[in-house]
Amino acid sequence: MNSKNRKSSPPGLFAAKQKLCYSMIAVLCALLPLAVIFSAGLGAMRLSPGDVARILLGRLTGRLDLLDGISGGAVAVVFDLRLPRIVCAAFTGAALSAAGVIFQAILQNPLADPYTLGISTGAAFGASLAIFLNMAAALPLPPPLCALVFSVLTLAAVLAIANRGSGLVTANLIMAGIIVSAVLQAGVSFIKMASGENVGAIVFWLMGSLSGRSWADALLLAPVTSAALVLAILFSRDLNLLSLGNRGAESLGVNVKRARLLYLLLGAALTACSVSVCGIIGFAGLVVPHLLRFSVTSDNRQLLPLAALSGALLLTLADDAVRLIGSGEIPVGVLTTLLGGPFFIYIFIRRKGAARE
Repeated sequence: MNSKNRKSSPPGLFAAKQKLCYSMIAVLCALLPLAVIFSAGLGAMRLSPGDVARILLGRLTGRLDLLDGISGGAVAVVFDLRLPRIVCAAFTGAALSAAGVIFQAILQNPLADPYTLGISTGAAFGASLAIFLNMAAALPLPPPLCALVFSVLTLAAVLAIANRGSGLVTANLIMAGIIVSAVLQAGVSFIKMASGENVGAIVFWLMGSLSGRSWADALLLAPVTSAALVLAILFSRDLNLLSLGNRGAESLGVNVKRARLLYLLLGAALTACSVSVCGIIGFAGLVVPHLLRFSVTSDNRQLLPLAALSGALLLTLADDAVRLIGSGEIPVGVLTTLLGGPFFIYIFIRRKGAARE
């Protein structure tokens, strides 16, 4: 809730909303570990939650006596195959949802998402180029690294173009993002056309998937997402004040240019890391923060941790669903878009109807 809304709300209502937010955060903190244990037991080799908990505790604490009676194959499947994927799902969901909160606040647009400024298109171009060069010229270019590099370059280009106008204002940033995204999207299309029969590898990456994720991917996502989230929450008061507009924020002592740049970098870091590891996963960073903002709170001090935890839980469960549906695995980005798109349309129409009444 921004300062303006807080002043217009009765003190009792504001306190009740705060209590609700903290209660939801506590519940989500309890549910997320349970979801990890449940998810780690799913698959061709079904394991009970008790066995999964013993495996995780035994491997993480070094107490090998807890693994007595559990086969080495089960331990390897849970800890080396399933757990890295689950960790990547949780941190990707948290990163995209938190980035959605940030971009909706600084762009003052409830329909903004982590991909609004074209950062995902830059990652898509970088990964597509790496996959193409790997196949065409046998160059050992890792797609995640190339995706990360081109995400950063895309943000730099967007900021440079926006600064050529009247500065880092919302309209300039959105227009610059559209321009850069269109150019890079054309580049992705050209690479797909040049790939010929090998285009399937590029298309699969672009659909967003957590399949085959390793501890190396998790160790890239976890520290970057955690650090960016901590910084975003620490300075969330400034993010609240940015929603008042430039003049309102400046009158309350906020260095608008510095605060907006900080949050642009944090949002870009969250988006770039998640996209570079898992591809483009649609609607996770739009639906979660949007629904929480309008149904629970618009105070970014509570909204950021709420969205991060909700996004982590949502994407973990969505990945469970794609692992269990059918014999061939569906990319999780396809599922989130198929479910998130119609659901968001329903919420959008319902809110518009309520506003007319």
